Amino acid sequence: MAAALVAGLASGQAAQAADMPVIQPGPTFTQVDPSLWVVTLTANVQATPSYPGSETYTAIGYPSLAIRRAGTPVRFTAPDDGVSLSLFDGPNFQFGPTARYVSGRYYGDDRRHLFGLRDARFAIEPGLFLEYYPVAWLRTRVELRHGVYGHHGFVGTVGADVIQPFGRWQVSLGPRFNFGDESYARKYFGVSPIEAAVNGRLTAYRPDSFTTVGALGALTYVFDERWAATGYVGYNRIVGSSAGSPLVQRDFGSPNQYTFGMKVNYSFTMPALF
Repeated sequence: MAAALVAGLASGQAAQAADMPVIQPGPTFTQVDPSLWVVTLTANVQATPSYPGSETYTAIGYPSLAIRRAGTPVRFTAPDDGVSLSLFDGPNFQFGPTARYVSGRYYGDDRRHLFGLRDARFAIEPGLFLEYYPVAWLRTRVELRHGVYGHHGFVGTVGADVIQPFGRWQVSLGPRFNFGDESYARKYFGVSPIEAAVNGRLTAYRPDSFTTVGALGALTYVFDERWAATGYVGYNRIVGSSAGSPLVQRDFGSPNQYTFGMKVNYSFTMPALF
């Protein structure tokens, strides 16, 4: 689907390729003093798997915050981007730190099936991101992160988004590729011989890597320069070594991981602090 959309956009928008990057529609506050800041508060609600590889889902809500100079364009952000801070912000290139949260797997999530397994605690994954716009309507993004607290492996995300505004609307769609090393895979998808013996239903398993392939699509509507709302759906399929884990293959797990969410933005101006 993404390839077909890219082909269609390329034929109709070649003349826009030099105007990089495309920005998502949103508040501009172009008539105010550029010395002011625009603060955007976001309320996020999301339905996501209870833990990596789970077949059950849980709802979570969380706030986020973004700040920019008044009069500057709104950068496109995908709903599944890590929390990021741009240290270098060029016309078609961005670079800086990022971080993500990974939900943990706990005995209380499923006492029947997870009996005997050690808890896989939640993790924070700090790292770096890089964004590049080869053409105006296509954003590419790479994240490389390292887990702290819950796991201590290296993980990463590679993705691309085709971006197309239609008046107050904006559509984005693109592929996703996630990967993790053996340390991450063993934490969330491994079963030790002792755990298998205590559980009685699972067999011992030691994955050597973690990989998913999928896509994410989002639809944004801008009410005015202060309010905007976005709905989105994402899909990732666990493949490779981790897909063979009994935590994924048994009736309480699934290689198909969906995400459904919505976020609402509210923007306002404030005097610069420095």
